Amino acid sequence: MPIYLYYISLSPPCRAVMMTAYLAGVDLNLKLLNLMNRDQLKPEFLKINPQHNVPTIVDDGFCLNESQAISAYLINRYGGQKGQHLYPEDAQQRAVIDQLLNFDASVLFVNMRNLYIPVVMGGAKQLDPAALEKYHDGIGFLDTVIGDRAYAAGQHLTIADLALVASISSYDAIDSQILDKYPNVQKWFKRCQNEIPHYEELNGGGAKIHGQFIQKSLKKMEEA
Repeated sequence: MPIYLYYISLSPPCRAVMMTAYLAGVDLNLKLLNLMNRDQLKPEFLKINPQHNVPTIVDDGFCLNESQAISAYLINRYGGQKGQHLYPEDAQQRAVIDQLLNFDASVLFVNMRNLYIPVVMGGAKQLDPAALEKYHDGIGFLDTVIGDRAYAAGQHLTIADLALVASISSYDAIDSQILDKYPNVQKWFKRCQNEIPHYEELNGGGAKIHGQFIQKSLKKMEEA
């Protein structure tokens, strides 16, 4: 039985789950939500997820939200041999992956939201300088962490890379030159783009939509 995924393609967390599912060999039945039409607040979705956020999955009656939890669940339940590198059982290796997943959710994703949401939703007339500084600080920290590693958590692609790629690809789609100052991130990002199967379908296309959405708001801000 396929797993239902409620999602929007411009969301980095949703795209991270889609990449994880594909690499784990999990079939997804995609259910696109129109957040502008407030689909997430309809009674039938609130029954599934009272928190009314995406991504959300339903697996034979089992409902789960939050992308980090979903990705771990998919590997733990369905990953089998394919999941050995994506989310290793070794406690220390898994702890590093969990740390990076939390960093993505609480730093990279939050920094992007805090920088652009005031413009997109609040009509701000300029980007907040403090938020912009934190935005770059997050990328800089990731650049230091990656260093000369092949991948974020070591020498193998993991679900941490998938989450981070989903965020960094959105950064890159908004500003194609932003990674020029962060060579380790830039090199790692290109490696992941080349290695992740069906990258454009699972992530690249959604990142471009996200970038175009933000760029449109920035253009309006500049013209105001």
